[in-house]
Amino acid sequence: MENKAADEALSPPFTSSLAQQYANLTNYHAISHPSLPNYLAMTSGDTYGITDDGYHALGTNDLGHQLSAAGISWRAYMEGMSSGCLSSGDKYAVKHNPFAYYGGACPANVVDAGPLEADLKAKTPRFVWITPDLCNDTHDCPVATGDEWLRNKVGLITSSAAWTNGGLLVVTWDEDHSAKIATIVVAPNLTAHTSDTYHDHYSLLATIEDRLGVPRLGNARGATPFTEVVP
Repeated sequence: MENKAADEALSPPFTSSLAQQYANLTNYHAISHPSLPNYLAMTSGDTYGITDDGYHALGTNDLGHQLSAAGISWRAYMEGMSSGCLSSGDKYAVKHNPFAYYGGACPANVVDAGPLEADLKAKTPRFVWITPDLCNDTHDCPVATGDEWLRNKVGLITSSAAWTNGGLLVVTWDEDHSAKIATIVVAPNLTAHTSDTYHDHYSLLATIEDRLGVPRLGNARGATPFTEVVP
């Protein structure tokens, strides 16, 4: 989700209930401004010194290439991506698709949002990334719009076998000009419903890589995973 302070992000009814029912990370921080460096941090453990939202062809030391090399299934669903990952639709932004940067091209694992529901009902990849479009992520639209989108998507995910059989869903915002951003951990077996432990986007990457059994990349190596709220 996009560009909202934690209090505003957690204010609408569904998102608020999600944070109360599951685990609210109250001391979660972005890495940088603007959007792009945060998306890169979440998926490679590095911002590469980037301080803008422009296109930069980077190396392939990222989560997607790491999982592919390890034979771990993954798919990234980009809402609004209609004609390729570098230029596609008014509501799609390449800066919110980090996998387009690594190697200077999108892997076949990056698709539009259309197959998501069918994949959740059939054979869900072990790692799933979902980027809403510029309205549903609340970048260009009110938080009420994002709240309704989350109601729909979280419902699909939490009713899937992939989630009920030990899955983990993390709902996070990319950044805001305040110090902290909202992040909610949604899992069937939580050990805590709130945490004030310091976390950031490197912590998210560390949590993903630890759970999938691959080495941590970049700054995720020194980050604290979410183990205080989920095994």
